Formats: sequence, structure tokens, C-alpha cells
Amino acid sequence: MSEHKAKEATLKVYRGDGKEGKFETYKVPMEAGMVVLDAIHYIQANYAPELAVRWNCKAAKCGSCSAEVNGHPSLMCKTRMDHFEDGEEIVVQPIKTFPLIKDLVTDVSWNYRVNEKIKPFTPDESDTKEWVIYQEDIERVQEFRKCIECFLCQNVCHVLRDHEKKDGNEQFMGPRFLVRAAGLEMHPKDTADRLEYLKEEGHIGYCNITKCCTEVCPEEIHITDNAIIPLKERVVDEYYDPLGKMIKGIFGGGKKK
Repeated sequence: MSEHKAKEATLKVYRGDGKEGKFETYKVPMEAGMVVLDAIHYIQANYAPELAVRWNCKAAKCGSCSAEVNGHPSLMCKTRMDHFEDGEEIVVQPIKTFPLIKDLVTDVSWNYRVNEKIKPFTPDESDTKEWVIYQEDIERVQEFRKCIECFLCQNVCHVLRDHEKKDGNEQFMGPRFLVRAAGLEMHPKDTADRLEYLKEEGHIGYCNITKCCTEVCPEEIHITDNAIIPLKERVVDEYYDPLGKMIKGIFGGGKKK
């Protein structure tokens, strides 16, 4: 009696740098509970030890192993192999919005330069009393702290794909940093004003709320509804609603209201 042959998966993995590259095909034996990152590690161990891939925790919490799997922006450690059809070819390639370094690794350093420009948490230094923060306020900003900076939302954002990313007034900060700004702006103990930055440098107006960023978020953050739209409303109130601004000036009301 012949031995039972283990199932094999076929992976086409992008190999190369930003100048030239091609897809290489590899056969990987399937095991129970296997994810795409496991298959990539098998390829490294058995076929291509020089294959470049970025990963860290393998628990969907570090955001390092972002890639496009069969065209869908995904975390490789969260994409199960048994979700593909038997015999289906699995195409793994780097995320497309950022410059390619090698194979599956891209240069995402632009994101950190954007992050440095956002005013950090700024409490009222004269407030020496014990802080009292209500549960609803905590829940509102806690969602944004779940971000693992996988940059999948940045990858699918058509504004970032279609506009050159550079340091200067031309850049759009992207959904990940609108989420960070929202977490700061909506914090009940923060006093900084970031609306001018959001309008003039972050260019929040470029976003036309297609919700593609929300759809790919592995932490299921409601990026569009809970972060981007409320920030857009604040910018509109501040710069495009003179009557509302006048009423607020007369009767008071800060950005946390």
C-alpha cells in the first residue's frame, strides 16, 4: 500500500528589489493550523534562505508581516492556509504603496516622519487635581490605541497610492495618522490644537471616505466613522463655518465638547 502523500500548497512569491524582480514558485507541504507566514518560513528553510521578509511576533500584534496575499492586503501571520481552495495558487507580494527594499520587505520609514509632526499628548499643566475620566471617554479613544501599525490602511489608501509621498505641504498623512490624531484630539485631558496641521499639512480634505482603510484593518478599528469623519467635522467647524465659530466664541466650548 502506497503512503498517503501530504497535501501541498503552491506559492508564487515575489523576489527582487525595486529595480527588477519576478515571481518564483514554491511547493510547501500543508500542516494543520498553518498560516501564510509559516509557508514563507518553510520556503526560507528549504529553498531560499536569502528570502527577505519582515516579521516579529507571529501573533497579529506587531504589524510587521504585512503583505498582499492574492491581491488582498493582509497580515501573513493571520492568513490561514486552509482558507484557500485545494490547488489554488497563493500569490504573495509586498505591499505596494511604499518603496520596495527586497522581496517582501518595503521601506515604511516615511510613516515615522509623518508621525513626528503630530503634536504629542499635551495635558493642562496647571491642572494638579486628580484626573477624573469617564468610561465613555476611555472607550472612545481606546479603540484608536489598538492600532498595531501594520500600515495596511496606508497601503490601500488611494490618495497615498496616487500622490507622491514627501516631506512638505504636498503630503497626505493617511488613515493611520488620522487615527492617531483622533486619539489625541478626543482625549478629555488633551489641550493641544491640531486642526491647522490636519488641514494645512495633513491634508485631511483629500480623504473622500471610501472606507477601504476600515475594511483591511486587522484590529477592526472603525477608522472612517469614528476617527476620520469626526476630525473632518472639527476642521469644517473651525475653518468653514463662521457662524458656528462666532457662537462658540460667544458661549464658549472647546475642542473636547
